[in-house]
Amino acid sequence: MAGRGTLAAGAARATGERARRRATPLIGADPVTAAPAAKKATTKKKPTKSATQKATPAATKKATTTRTAATVRPVAPERAAAPVPGSSDRPRQVPAPVPATPAARKHRPAPRVTSAPSARATTQAGERTGSRRVSPREKARRDAVARRPHLRLAEPAPVAPPPLDPTVVHAPARSGVPVPDAAELVEALVAGLRLAAQATGVAPEDVEARVAQVLAFLRRRLDGDYGVDDFGFDDHFTENVFYPMLRPLYRHWFRVEVRGIENIPAEGGALVVANHSGTIAMDSLMVQLAIHDEHPAHRTMRALGADLVFQTPFIGTIARRSGSTLATSEDAERLFARGELVGVFPEGFKGTGKRFSERYKLQRFGRGGFVAAALAAGVPIVPCSVVGAEEIYPIIGSMPTLARLFGLPYAPVTPTWPLLGPLGMVPLPSKWIIEFGAPISTAGHEPGAADDPMLVFDLTDQVRETIQQTLYTLLMQRRSVFF
Repeated sequence: MAGRGTLAAGAARATGERARRRATPLIGADPVTAAPAAKKATTKKKPTKSATQKATPAATKKATTTRTAATVRPVAPERAAAPVPGSSDRPRQVPAPVPATPAARKHRPAPRVTSAPSARATTQAGERTGSRRVSPREKARRDAVARRPHLRLAEPAPVAPPPLDPTVVHAPARSGVPVPDAAELVEALVAGLRLAAQATGVAPEDVEARVAQVLAFLRRRLDGDYGVDDFGFDDHFTENVFYPMLRPLYRHWFRVEVRGIENIPAEGGALVVANHSGTIAMDSLMVQLAIHDEHPAHRTMRALGADLVFQTPFIGTIARRSGSTLATSEDAERLFARGELVGVFPEGFKGTGKRFSERYKLQRFGRGGFVAAALAAGVPIVPCSVVGAEEIYPIIGSMPTLARLFGLPYAPVTPTWPLLGPLGMVPLPSKWIIEFGAPISTAGHEPGAADDPMLVFDLTDQVRETIQQTLYTLLMQRRSVFF
């Protein structure tokens, strides 16, 4: 009985202590020291009902577990009051708990954190509080990164370069390889050309003269020492670039033979009228170069071309630079007034686009606008006949759908085009003959003769018949197309 009484007294004190803590949660409670029970010589009594009822409500309340206090498992008062066999018959009196005074209570000090949480614990805490669920693989990667020691290398601060003196010209750093100057490069080029000239049988003096001309041309172009007239004609470009590019075709490919060059006046305005053929207007270029190279005065013919020529990229620019202009009466009159030699091809696209079966058959010469311009200016008309241009690109068919698609006057089909692709653009090496006829004077007509349509028509027909008869004569004299 003494052991059970002691257990009952301890349970009662613990229950009272928990009740006081719930009543005052902000005040810390000191641990209660249990006093030994006082032994009294009393008579043997059974436990009273009032003591049992007093301990029962406190024991039936739900125990609360906290982190700061030890958990005490309550003992039921029924088991505490039950007699234990073999014990003393005298009941042991349970002393009442002594309440602690407020002055004696002390606040329990708050726990102090002496170590920081590990990186793995921080990572796991972030995973628990994060809104996105992390996969096991990502979690393992983060754990490995957290366990890995992090080292940082100190980067040196960038050093700004010293400011450059604006009054001093800073030359680039020279490498160990010697760099030749311009004079040495020219000498090496001339030496190489001399060796090439000796291998091909050309005189070295001609090579040196050509190199000197090229250098002089470059110097003038860089200095801007050249002029361009109102029509865009650049005489310096034509003499040094355009004509040299055409001379290999003129002399070695087509082997042009010129007749009647003396019929071209040495000075003053004149109108050269020629037939047009060859799919591509190569005949106008050859006539222009023939007058310049074969005439004693080396005159430049100013050709009149169609609008399509000057609308084509690159070709239109080259045509302007080489002296060509639009085929209008206004431009022709301005050129005649300046004493220029003007060339016109009245057949136009009808002449260049005709089939090979109609070769050397002149097409209609338009409305005779070129004759009216010559009559108004009083300049002579020089008929010109070209044989050999019809055979460079013989047209055996056409592609009208393709021509309409690209806005071209015609899309020819030749024996080599488009069968051979870009190789079909190479002209066939036919033998050319260019003959200038006797000039037809217009000075004997009245000043208003250009407004007379009958006179213009008669003069146009006369020029056309002269060219046609000359073509027939040249064809009879030609031994072969290519020889």
